[in-house]
Amino acid sequence: MIEDVLRQARERMEARVENFRRELAAVRAGRATPALLEKIRVDYYGTPTPIHQLATITAPEPRMLVVQPWDKSVMGEIEKAIAKSDLGVNPSSDGQVIRIVLPPLTEETRNELVKRVRKMAEEERVAVRNVRRQANDDLKELEDQGFSEDEIRRAQEKVQELTDRTIARIDELLAAKEKEIREV
Repeated sequence: MIEDVLRQARERMEARVENFRRELAAVRAGRATPALLEKIRVDYYGTPTPIHQLATITAPEPRMLVVQPWDKSVMGEIEKAIAKSDLGVNPSSDGQVIRIVLPPLTEETRNELVKRVRKMAEEERVAVRNVRRQANDDLKELEDQGFSEDEIRRAQEKVQELTDRTIARIDELLAAKEKEIREV
């Protein structure tokens, strides 16, 4: 029972780290990467569809993305979705492909991006702490089922160690992304 609670907490915390990693990949840091378009949804015959399910996305140059739709009739919708996104870019189409040139980041934009990733990191830290709280509550319920206080306390210490390690991993990812954003 105690091991189940610990395993579940570990899995949920690991999921938070992976979620944060995916979120960071979608934040523009000066270099073009197909992950920047990951969250963009295109209205495809009335259904919001992820852009990567409608087109091939490549980064032929460090500051350019090329989107090549498989169905040319959806090209206008893809262009609109990219223009409306929070990337701050203006896509251009030649009828075959959509080119997205990423302008160089200004110092102000870099500072805004750093603020945004710090906020995202704090949200993940809060989520990890919520997992810890839930695991501790589950462990306290086990105490009523006949487990000793010492066993519960040791398990709570393991949950705290797991929480500390997970938050440290989130902080490492944050530091790496901040460095990437601040790089000129």
